[in-house]
Amino acid sequence: MALQTLPANAATQEIQAVMERDGAAILTGVIGSDLVAQMTSEVMPYIERTPMGGDDFTGQQTQRTGALVARTPTCRDLIMHERIVESAKTFLAPYTDKIILHLTQTIYIHPGQGAQVLHRDRLAWGTQLPLSIEPQFSTIWALTDFTAENGATRVVPGSHKWGWDKRAAREEIVQAEMSAGSVLLYTGSVLHSGGNNRSASSRLGLNLTYCLGWLRQEENQYLSCPPHIARELEPELQDMLGYTQGNYALGYYSDPEASEPNRDILPPEMALGRWPESADAFSSTDIADSPVQAAAARASAVVDASPPADQ
Repeated sequence: MALQTLPANAATQEIQAVMERDGAAILTGVIGSDLVAQMTSEVMPYIERTPMGGDDFTGQQTQRTGALVARTPTCRDLIMHERIVESAKTFLAPYTDKIILHLTQTIYIHPGQGAQVLHRDRLAWGTQLPLSIEPQFSTIWALTDFTAENGATRVVPGSHKWGWDKRAAREEIVQAEMSAGSVLLYTGSVLHSGGNNRSASSRLGLNLTYCLGWLRQEENQYLSCPPHIARELEPELQDMLGYTQGNYALGYYSDPEASEPNRDILPPEMALGRWPESADAFSSTDIADSPVQAAAARASAVVDASPPADQ
């Protein structure tokens, strides 16, 4: 079975249907060459100082570079791409009220890198989560052309419906060949892997993934994009990072530096110096109280809001 290829303006319902059937799809030409070049130029200085992987899974001829929200402004726009976010929310809606960013990572596969073992990304949470719950919606943005020769991502369409123990036959594996600017969409449950790069050039992909708002993220976004950086971002991206409650009473914090009488349950947005967009667990009276305003003021009083030198 070949991967279904859809135009960049495909309707969300069409994307949903293909994802439910195959567990993966390709959207062609989502961004143009100028934006591809801009994203690549922003991330390349960080890639250049990223070591190769230390084992066969991460790839001993592969560089994986993260913390991209803090490091690359263009990545922020791609994370919040309207069609991608709408598709992710629609696909994960049966299992969550909110989605959050799970991972940001460029994957630079160099010549001589062998094929990665087929796997399911949902194994980040082990096998305790029932297969009836889909936890993840993932994307790989092609920043170079993806070909069979340079290691285009391998996918087993339909394997998101398999049990844990079923293995893919060689003829069931296809590759996500696509031009730069296109995007591979795939679920956390579908079998996939990086391909064998038997070409003379390197293959660069941008892996941005989303998960259920009540799960722990693979990339710790609160360390990769800490409050002194996150507070400068758009509120919608702050929420996507996880600086918001996943549900009622899920993800609040208490201000450990409060010296005055204070409400001891605060929404995460206040660590960034703003109120929640919708106060699900907090009444307007609660968040208008002066001690709570003081907590927000402390969160806003950051001496150095610039990223660390290595970011």
